[in-house]
Amino acid sequence: RNHHSPGRRRRRLARASTKEGATLSPALLLRRRRQRLERSSSSTMGKGGDLSSSLVGEAAAKDVLIDGELYDVSGFRHPGGSIVKFLTGHGDATEAFREFHGRSVKAQKMLKALPHKPVPDGAVRSHNGREALSRDYAALRAELEAEGCFEPHAGEIAYRLSEIAAMHAVGVYLLAATSFWTAGVVMLGLASGRCGWLMHEAGHYSLTGVMRVDRVLQELIYGVGCGMSAAWWRNQHNKHHATPQKLKHDVDLDTLPLVAFHASIAAKAKGPVLKFWLRLQAALFIPVSCLLVALGWQAFLHPRHVLRTKRYREAAFIALRYVLIFGVVLKDASLREKALTYLLYDQVAAAYIFTNFALSHTHLPVTRPDEDLHWVEYAANHTTNIAPNFLTNWWMAMLNFQIEHHLFPQMPQFRHKYISPRVKALFEKHGLVYDVRPYFSCLGQTLWNLHAVGNGLEPAKLD
Repeated sequence: RNHHSPGRRRRRLARASTKEGATLSPALLLRRRRQRLERSSSSTMGKGGDLSSSLVGEAAAKDVLIDGELYDVSGFRHPGGSIVKFLTGHGDATEAFREFHGRSVKAQKMLKALPHKPVPDGAVRSHNGREALSRDYAALRAELEAEGCFEPHAGEIAYRLSEIAAMHAVGVYLLAATSFWTAGVVMLGLASGRCGWLMHEAGHYSLTGVMRVDRVLQELIYGVGCGMSAAWWRNQHNKHHATPQKLKHDVDLDTLPLVAFHASIAAKAKGPVLKFWLRLQAALFIPVSCLLVALGWQAFLHPRHVLRTKRYREAAFIALRYVLIFGVVLKDASLREKALTYLLYDQVAAAYIFTNFALSHTHLPVTRPDEDLHWVEYAANHTTNIAPNFLTNWWMAMLNFQIEHHLFPQMPQFRHKYISPRVKALFEKHGLVYDVRPYFSCLGQTLWNLHAVGNGLEPAKLD
């Protein structure tokens, strides 16, 4: 009697899909499921009809706009995590897809395997309302690609790897073979922070440009150098890159209970203890909060992710870190000395890397959850460059060029300084601000923002 009911039909399709799943590729299986759903709902869908009408009940379609095509992602499980939901049903994801997947042939094939249709003429979401900006950005990118700006350099790779190896060697020598204990710990902390910069490069597949190699290098550098999970970092960091400073999207804004960079986040604080902590957050951020973040990642968040996702190679690299620290470098130290040394070492590393990253975005306005900006506008409105010089470029590993990095995340970072004049010209042509600030001025603004947000003095405004 209910043979043709939607619930019975979905269960029948699910059983058929389960039987097929063992023999069909994911792309072909997804295509077969779509074909069945389209046939089963033909009474409600005409030729060329809306993608959403091709699905039944709670399986309503969702689409992502890329290069003028609407791709149905309602049944698609993104290998990189839930980032795709930020770009579903609204906005134009063309630039985001290109910049995240520029080196991935597999991603291109997976995209083309999804059901898709042309976007209707005049759709408001196309180019996020900035067609001329999209055109000029694409032209600039094509020029840079033709000039080889996305190609790594063997000399740069050798320099970056040898630098952190040398810094670790000097730190171990100072700590174990001399009376300069503090200098040794600080050197090792800075080396760990430099591992953070370098794994960041590998995590964007811009170190060697070979994705498999960069992934292993990131796991090694981040696991041994920082005691953290590369896979967890990629999942979270790509969400930040997709929509920086966008509420309910950018994970770098969801920082409670340790810190709140924006008034809308501070407003979520409950209880007198947390509110008191936030009032002091500007003073606590560098010496205390950064260390607590690092310890929380090392002791809980990252090991949990490694175990849940069964990333045994990452687990081996993290375990190797603690064998080297406590079983080799500090093998003759007492338990108290080991704990004190590790905490100071971790504090130096965490303060170095987290403070410098905070300069790039945290003091800037945010975007509302329901607002879509152009890829270039995110870089302009929500990103700050730190004025370049030899020392700053080294200290921040060329990520003081954050605007360029957010525009072209898979470009080797040492090339950012060479393209910055052309990026600035693009911004000026389209009335966008190319924000460059001196290092210590920006550090002061970042800390003042923490103080103002924590004490309700100057709530940041929405863009």
